[in-house]
Amino acid sequence: MSCKDRECLSREERLRRSYYEVLRDELDQFVIGYSLVGSYNNFLRLRTPYPFVELRELKPRARIPSVEFDAQNSFLIIFSEDTIDKKHKKYIRYFDANKITKTNLLTHKYFPDVENFNRNLKFFDTSDFFSFLRSLLPIDYALLIQRNQQSKVRYGLTHFHVRIDWPITDASEALARDLRYISKDLYEKGDKYAEDFQKKFFEYYGVPVLSGGRRTAAIVAAQYFKQLPGITTIYVSSSESRTLLRIDEGGVSTSVLVKLPEDETKKLAEAAGINQDCFIKNYVVARHREKFVCILNVKYDYTSHALPSEGGRLRELNPDTNWLTVSREHILPKPSVLIYSPIPYKMVYL
Repeated sequence: MSCKDRECLSREERLRRSYYEVLRDELDQFVIGYSLVGSYNNFLRLRTPYPFVELRELKPRARIPSVEFDAQNSFLIIFSEDTIDKKHKKYIRYFDANKITKTNLLTHKYFPDVENFNRNLKFFDTSDFFSFLRSLLPIDYALLIQRNQQSKVRYGLTHFHVRIDWPITDASEALARDLRYISKDLYEKGDKYAEDFQKKFFEYYGVPVLSGGRRTAAIVAAQYFKQLPGITTIYVSSSESRTLLRIDEGGVSTSVLVKLPEDETKKLAEAAGINQDCFIKNYVVARHREKFVCILNVKYDYTSHALPSEGGRLRELNPDTNWLTVSREHILPKPSVLIYSPIPYKMVYL
């Protein structure tokens, strides 16, 4: 596996990485708005109480109730730094039939203005890109954003309805080899060992074993894309978890809506060096009775059990060890806010 760290890149590749990260920052804001704020507004329109996530569900290895909420915006986006080679089509199912073209879009009812479709809409650097992206998010399976083959630094939404067909056993086996829990084959130490490791595979990416289709596809894709040049960012919003999960080269993070009492907003405002009115204007998504709705982001780090073994030595799997730990928690500014930063704020283990 080639080195993807910035210090391993050529000057040209570093420039492209910088541009990719700028675009990713913009995409972060869009998906937070659509997944969390947009979903909250959906529930309001339906006059249905919003199902806030219990903080215990944000702890590693937490069990999450398997209830789906139709008003929750769900999607899966794969954002690749590089162009995906055709040899990967066996497992990442992108073809001419699901390429972003006017002819293909006519087969789907979700794109509202297909008659006025402009091929430049699919490129990240056009003003209507996010409106176009939003119109396609309800389509099943994944949306694929990758580098344009005709340009070194232009990115576009190239395919929709992209299925991830790499078997979970293959994905688990690849991770097990990387972490040196096996030498070659997932079943080399028996069926029970293989079954235990597949459960740890889900834990490695911060989702329960019985997760729905989008989250399972997301973590399989995250593992598959490790073998490709460049880095990849995967966003998945789930109608079960009511969270936005982001998987990238740095690991896993989750964003959710939380309710805060007024006295906590005062503490947060003081910590940020602003007054409470400024905090409410820039950090509060909505009022919920006597409380304020804000966006909490939780970043997870890997424990030693989920990192490559020292010296590359083979080791035995202990299913009882934790593979993730909460490393950082922040209250995020609203997606439209430019000048205010995330505020550190611990909630998960209070």
